[in-house]
Amino acid sequence: MNLDALRKHEFAPLRATYAAKDAILYALSVGAGADPVDAHQLPLVYEPNLRVLPTMAAVLAHPGAWIANPRFEVNYLKLLHGEQGLTVHAPLPPGGDIEATYRIQAVVDKGDDKGALVYFEKQLKSAGGQPLCTVYSTLFLRADGGCGSFGTPPAGLPADAPPAPEFFDELRTPLNAALLYRLNGDLNPIHADPVAARKAGFERPILHGLCTYGVVGYLLTRTVCGHDPARLLSLGARFTSPVYPGETIRVEGSRNGDSVRFHATVPERNQVVLSQGHARIG
Repeated sequence: MNLDALRKHEFAPLRATYAAKDAILYALSVGAGADPVDAHQLPLVYEPNLRVLPTMAAVLAHPGAWIANPRFEVNYLKLLHGEQGLTVHAPLPPGGDIEATYRIQAVVDKGDDKGALVYFEKQLKSAGGQPLCTVYSTLFLRADGGCGSFGTPPAGLPADAPPAPEFFDELRTPLNAALLYRLNGDLNPIHADPVAARKAGFERPILHGLCTYGVVGYLLTRTVCGHDPARLLSLGARFTSPVYPGETIRVEGSRNGDSVRFHATVPERNQVVLSQGHARIG
């Protein structure tokens, strides 16, 4: 990649508006509302007293496929979404204007044949300037090692959850889960088009990684947050394997005070899909 172009790049701030229907769509796309008469689920998908899942911050004011800019000379086809994190400063309102700023925290060169890591940060504030969320993403550029490094990367993720979890919850994703989730803004054809998915090496369209992340966040609100999304103050994990729509996402973990450690699996294949998960609850 062109490391100098990446280091000097300045992102333009972005102002975005979202409404209650966007928050409801997001909640529906990560599994909330499956039981429409459940008193715990209804506030996530119905306008009166609407509560917003904090992981929606991952899709709000998204800057798009910025890393694919030809100036950066990145091999975009070899890119993987490695890790995702979120720190909540204040609960997301049911709708309104927000302002987003972006920066590249660091690039870590792992070597010519080992790729490189790009650490990206998004800050969300209300139109009045109140900090709402900080969103972190780690991009793994498999074909861009040997480029050099800059910046200071954030602290690494903790070790994986203990083998004897204290809690679990699971959700079976519908077969059309990716078709629904893509309406949040990620229109990559590998999530909808069987031909595109096969060209990318998958037997059929896969679920968005951020959808898996959102489902796990929703499951944590049900288990360790007492169904209150405002209690989920941070959430981070590493993506280890894709989920296919129709599969079950199961989260298992343990709690120590306000700290939670977890991982997520697809039990049908005994496959870990999110590892080294950590969360903080209020």
